[in-house]
Amino acid sequence: MAIDKDAIREHIRGILIALGDDPDREGLKETPDRVARMYEEVFMGMNYSNDEIAEMFNKSFEKPDGDSKDMVLVKDIEVFSYCEHHMALMYDMKVSVAYFPKDKVLGLSKIARIADMVARRLQLQERIGTDIASIMTKVTGSEDVAVVIEGCHSCVTSRGIKKNSSKTVTTTFLGKFKDDVLLQNQLLIHLR
Repeated sequence: MAIDKDAIREHIRGILIALGDDPDREGLKETPDRVARMYEEVFMGMNYSNDEIAEMFNKSFEKPDGDSKDMVLVKDIEVFSYCEHHMALMYDMKVSVAYFPKDKVLGLSKIARIADMVARRLQLQERIGTDIASIMTKVTGSEDVAVVIEGCHSCVTSRGIKKNSSKTVTTTFLGKFKDDVLLQNQLLIHLR
């Protein structure tokens, strides 16, 4: 799916009119084009399926020690997204991804790139975690994946209930992480 910038320009112009403003006034003349270019960037992940993202960032290496049972954890990956209910910004988001390598390890920057690309969609925070975990399973061959996300939602902080210090935490646990409460606790201690 390609993002249709012409349609976005047209609709943003209509929104400006619906808000009672003049889209031809000096400050707004280029707004539809700016918004279209911004949407193309911030919603880039909508152009790709999870399988395509897995293929893009599947740079792995042989596991250094075949018998190692060490967990790999990349924490505090900063991302942003937009909720599908209000198209409101989800911000100050920190994604942490853990997995137990099977036969190969994934390049660490690829984990951050996967998280970033998945976040660049209209969606729910819960789905971000699920999609990252699914992609991680595909690229690492490991079923033992955990994703923990903490973030602020402007649909809660700046409108409606207006609770500006609230944060949302979601967890996705697969494989060993799903069934082992001690392992979950060990992971959460590392995230403090």
